[in-house]
Amino acid sequence: MEEKIRCGWCVGDPLYEAYHDREWGVPLKDDAGIFEFLMLETFQAGLSWITILRKRENFRKAFDNFDYKKIATYSEAKQAELLENSGIIRHGAKIRAAITNAQAFIKVQEEFGSFSKYIWGFVDDRPLQPDRQTLAAVPATTPLSEALSKDLKKRGFKFVGPTVVYAHMQATGMVNDHITQCFRHSEVKAPQ
Repeated sequence: MEEKIRCGWCVGDPLYEAYHDREWGVPLKDDAGIFEFLMLETFQAGLSWITILRKRENFRKAFDNFDYKKIATYSEAKQAELLENSGIIRHGAKIRAAITNAQAFIKVQEEFGSFSKYIWGFVDDRPLQPDRQTLAAVPATTPLSEALSKDLKKRGFKFVGPTVVYAHMQATGMVNDHITQCFRHSEVKAPQ
């Protein structure tokens, strides 16, 4: 059986490969799913994504299944409890950012009808298809991620710099950054 060609960043770790093969780059338009990735990307800032993936289920339990409506109402006591939870990233500013971002997320939903409608509006509701040949050709940021980051910050979001935002765009399929040789590239590519 021929080995599948994957993007090099995930090769060799079964958890990473499963994430790459099933989730990364798949257009996601469900607000709950978008918030989950936004929150995980927030905690990932300055760390490796595999670290977050390995703790994902712990985050799910600790943060009420990523329910942004509940997270938006977290008390000081809940924040203190989270800081004691060794299963997640215990970073006070990131925990507070999760709460602030949940509140801002709800405000965006109220303004646009859904967060999905807001964020996907930055790509005219169609995934970008840059057809990158190599991992080296995949940028950490783009002018679009910089513009989206700026707009999110203006709306009160925290830990949403251009690199975090671009990683979020990749994860949720706003941009198809599977390299062209990767078997997932054509599978997630939107019809032209």
